[in-house]
Amino acid sequence: MSPMLRLAKIGRFGIGSKGYTLIELIVVIVLVGLIFSLAAPRFRDAVLADNLKSTTRKLIGLIDNIRTEAIEQHTDQIVFFNLETNSYWYGPADMTEEGQELYREKNATKLPRGIRMTEIWTMGKGKITDGEPAIRFFRNGYSQQSAIHLKEEKGEREFTLVIRSFLPGVKVLEHYFEFEES
Repeated sequence: MSPMLRLAKIGRFGIGSKGYTLIELIVVIVLVGLIFSLAAPRFRDAVLADNLKSTTRKLIGLIDNIRTEAIEQHTDQIVFFNLETNSYWYGPADMTEEGQELYREKNATKLPRGIRMTEIWTMGKGKITDGEPAIRFFRNGYSQQSAIHLKEEKGEREFTLVIRSFLPGVKVLEHYFEFEES
């Protein structure tokens, strides 16, 4: 037998080999399963079902839009948070009680299941844990210094959204932060 013919018969895996052995396949399957079992819960929490981060992003967008709307329309705006129903809504600061009720019915947005607004803190009023606290945004771009505390019901993660009086944007703290009255 010529050396070239023998080399062709030996192939890539050795003499007479046509593929992987059963042991090799089982080891690979076990390793892949182990990697997926370790990575799947983190993937699910981080990508698929992170309602806390999603809610935080929505509230930041809402606050930025309301601040912009107050400046553009030259009218103060107020965001109301109903801590019992876990919802929020907003409108112009000069609306009547009937107008507030109409805005509430039309525009109230509930937070996703599993996320709670635990409290709202505002400068001057302090920590509010029930009722319908409000945060005011002024026509000159300023806002009432305040914080919104969000918490996952299943878990221990809490976010604090800090709304600063004279600075645009919202600062997000990935933990509960207690504010002191000054």
